[in-house]
Amino acid sequence: MKALKPRLPVPALEVQTLLGPWLMSEQTPKNFTMLVFYRGLHCPVCTKYLKELDKLADDFTEAGVTVLALSSDDKERAFEAQSSWDLQNITLGYGVTPEQAQSWGLHRSAGRGKTSIGIVEPAEFSEPGLFLIRPDQTLYWSQISTMPFARPLFREVLGALNFVLDKNYPARGELV
Repeated sequence: MKALKPRLPVPALEVQTLLGPWLMSEQTPKNFTMLVFYRGLHCPVCTKYLKELDKLADDFTEAGVTVLALSSDDKERAFEAQSSWDLQNITLGYGVTPEQAQSWGLHRSAGRGKTSIGIVEPAEFSEPGLFLIRPDQTLYWSQISTMPFARPLFREVLGALNFVLDKNYPARGELV
């Protein structure tokens, strides 16, 4: 698998959301599309993480960022996450396939039964990743993890975005 590199095109991505179909190729944000891959309904860390994102959704919109949070959960689990986590301001995508996760460089894990919150993990799911993609469909920034812990804080991402946009800061990490 070839690693994603800043300043190069991102993989094609087409997923279903709770609002209908979503295609990466159709995104036309003012500044960035932000993809937040989360582990799924079973993840207590994801609950807190997406609630933070939901509270800051208007700030991301104001910064010219379109946001999609997505997982390999099925539609029912995505709907349950939206409902039980009281997510009102972000769109949830579902059904990310192992092939899609791999094309984005995400790590995959095998389910191990019930989590600490009593929800059964799916047989297979992807670990977290956060991507900022420019309107020209090139990667600007990515953060990929093998664990649910220590993810980028959305307030810090917003602060970085303000700096990036103000200084016209280039994408970094592009060398092979």
